[in-house]
Amino acid sequence: MSMRIAPDKNRPSVAIEIPLTKPLPDYDLDQVEQPTPRDIDGILVSQGFRDLVDDARGILTDLVAHPPAAPDGSHFVDLGLIDGPRLEISQLTGAICPGDEEVYRPGLWIVLKDPKAKSNQSMSEVALEQVRLIAKALVQRLGL
Repeated sequence: MSMRIAPDKNRPSVAIEIPLTKPLPDYDLDQVEQPTPRDIDGILVSQGFRDLVDDARGILTDLVAHPPAAPDGSHFVDLGLIDGPRLEISQLTGAICPGDEEVYRPGLWIVLKDPKAKSNQSMSEVALEQVRLIAKALVQRLGL
């Protein structure tokens, strides 16, 4: 999985790009590698991909409300943070993800933000770690 997590500079938000690297027959997404971005457009508007986005939204909403534990089993509230970083979903949509050697794939584009942080401040390391855990759990639960 070649997921990319890109924090915004001087903004409390982060973009997550999750390309589909394998076929997803449950969503009728059998050909995920295409030679041109235009070929990906047809996938992004298919019913199967819209179903994937709907499922991702439900899972992501649950993960934001109930973040997964850190690898050591601790939760962010255990770190002394009052209620931990509460993130919100700013965007969840389809994306055209460039691959290797002129191959393109459909993917998910997610933007999460920390609404409690100052608007001109980058996301904290604790919040970024929570984003990483959420993204990893999303990929696992969707079977990507």
